[in-house]
Amino acid sequence: MFCLEIRKASKEDIKGVAKVYVDGWRTTYRGLVPDDYLAELSYEQAEKRWNAFFNNVNGSFIYVAINDAGEMIGFASGKSSADENFDGELYSLYLFQECRGLGVGRQLVSAIAKHFKEHGMLSMMVWVMKQNKSGLGFYECLGGKEYNHRTSTFGETVVEDAAYGWKDISVLCVE
Repeated sequence: MFCLEIRKASKEDIKGVAKVYVDGWRTTYRGLVPDDYLAELSYEQAEKRWNAFFNNVNGSFIYVAINDAGEMIGFASGKSSADENFDGELYSLYLFQECRGLGVGRQLVSAIAKHFKEHGMLSMMVWVMKQNKSGLGFYECLGGKEYNHRTSTFGETVVEDAAYGWKDISVLCVE
């Protein structure tokens, strides 16, 4: 298991969250959304977006993964779910490409699930782009069950998303 610290984000972490977010989009979604959409992503815009998410008073939160050198290598965020079938939503999960496959994502998902559980939320869902085969496989390996679909638009490109859910998030709460 990769050695790192998982902790709740502070305001000072938002700049790092923005960098992981933009770089994560550019590696994960290359070929799935238009290149010009990815090129237009900026750290400044992402920082504003994640500051707004962080400051949202209705239960949104972020956990970060910090490596041995003290650098942020990934993050996950959660919020109350708008889906009546699930209490919470794993809103995002992003890692630097070189940190994937090392257990970091699993630890971040576990931190989100534990946070929900501590706040009386016992189920969780996540949206994932259907063309993101590694993402689909990751959530399936964690026991997520596909239950819904939608479309999202990025520039001129329409993509299909799948929702995965866990009715009992205790299976995700690992030490």
